[in-house]
Amino acid sequence: MQEIRTVWVMGLGGVGGFFGGQIAYYLHQHDDSRRVYFIARGQHLREIREHGLILRSNNENLICHPAGAAEDPGDFPVPDLCLLAVKSYDLQRSVQQINPYIHDNAVVLPLLNGLDIYDRVCRTLDYGIVLPACIYIASHIEQPGRVVHNGPPGRILFGNDPRFPEFDPEVLLAFCREINLDVSRVDDPCPAIWEKYLMVAPFALVTAARGKSFGEVLEDAEDNGCTAAIMQEIIRIGQKQGIELDMGFVAKTLAAAGRFPYNARSSFQRDLEQGRGKAEGDVFGATISRMGREAGVATPMTDKMMRLIRERFKYSW
Repeated sequence: MQEIRTVWVMGLGGVGGFFGGQIAYYLHQHDDSRRVYFIARGQHLREIREHGLILRSNNENLICHPAGAAEDPGDFPVPDLCLLAVKSYDLQRSVQQINPYIHDNAVVLPLLNGLDIYDRVCRTLDYGIVLPACIYIASHIEQPGRVVHNGPPGRILFGNDPRFPEFDPEVLLAFCREINLDVSRVDDPCPAIWEKYLMVAPFALVTAARGKSFGEVLEDAEDNGCTAAIMQEIIRIGQKQGIELDMGFVAKTLAAAGRFPYNARSSFQRDLEQGRGKAEGDVFGATISRMGREAGVATPMTDKMMRLIRERFKYSW
């Protein structure tokens, strides 16, 4: 990777809006020779085109102007770096959309929480370097054109693409340091990806199934037990795959969740409750069940929560 001159951000929700907004704000202020382009849809796109993306980060408002914003990136210069920050149900369509424009040395950084995101991207993308990653951030779209971030700065951990062990990430890391983004490389990203999934997937399933916030789930002994049981199922699957996880992560993860705002709700839960017609059930419940079958690990609690969600929302997995 020689340099990063052109950045694409595919998906401007809480994650893409935070990182893409930070990049756009910095480049607009300091270096208009490098460009960031936003790929979004609907009213969100229209507001960004007219007013810029408004990013409220810990009560500070940043007005972030990309070099261009569109639903179809065909008129943009080809990217050196593409941040993929879409929902999992849009992932395949989004990768197909960018596929014609990704060259051999372009870096694609998927910012989705899931166990098989890297594999899903590589199955569809013909060229480019795909960096397996996980993301830590609390942010969401407040309304079209406006993203809200609370808490610690967003953080990304990534590892090298196993297909390109010779890839030197220093150009990417230097770019992120310049913009003051918290992005780090680790030798093996798998443990971090699985540990983050331990936090996201069980709470996504239980909060949606029970119709409760994080705090309500944690203070209810039965719901707390359901969440812990799903974590244990995920750990057993990971152990079968050689991932260094032990049951001590259950207590550690539940304790970490206790620091979340009491009324916090998972994005999966919000999508279902708001009747958006799409939700990330495949990357959460369905992936656990499938990987459990493949590994010979029973997943009764995951399957139970999936049944409850199906009945409550008429949701098809």
